Parts: sequence; structure tokens; C-alpha cells
Amino acid sequence: MPNITIYATAVCPYCINAERLLVSKGVKEINKIRIDLNPEKRDEMMQRTGRRTVPQIYIDERHIGGFDDLRALDLAGGLDPLLVS
Repeated sequence: MPNITIYATAVCPYCINAERLLVSKGVKEINKIRIDLNPEKRDEMMQRTGRRTVPQIYIDERHIGGFDDLRALDLAGGLDPLLVS
């Protein structure tokens, strides 16, 4: 399995949906970075992605984007190949 990183907050429904989708695909471990608990991580996320909203999802070093981007990638058939080790 690749390394999955999600910048998230506790109450973000899109973050929860992103995690659910990844778990449904067999992902066992997600590195969740809580930007609501670590404001410096919000700055890191914004520098890394150029975006202000959560979730921001990485598969290995590839920036996927937010939940809508993740779902679109899945619907297009592009997510499963990224999750193969």
C-alpha cells in the first residue's frame, strides 16, 4: 500500500467521506494531519498544495486534491491503480 496523507479537521464531512472511500478501497493506514489542532500544519498544507480547504489528500507524493477530486479519480478508474503496492 502506498503512503496516504490527509490534511483534515475533526468536523469536516468531506474529510470523513474521503477516509471512508479510501477504507472501502482497502486502505488500512491513513496519516491524518489535523490542522485544527496544529495551526502550523495549516501553513504547511497551504504551502504544499496552494489550497486553503480540507481535506487535502496525498497518495505517496502525488497531490490528489480534495474529496471531490478523489471521488472523480475513483469514478474515472484512476484511484485503484494508485493504491496497488
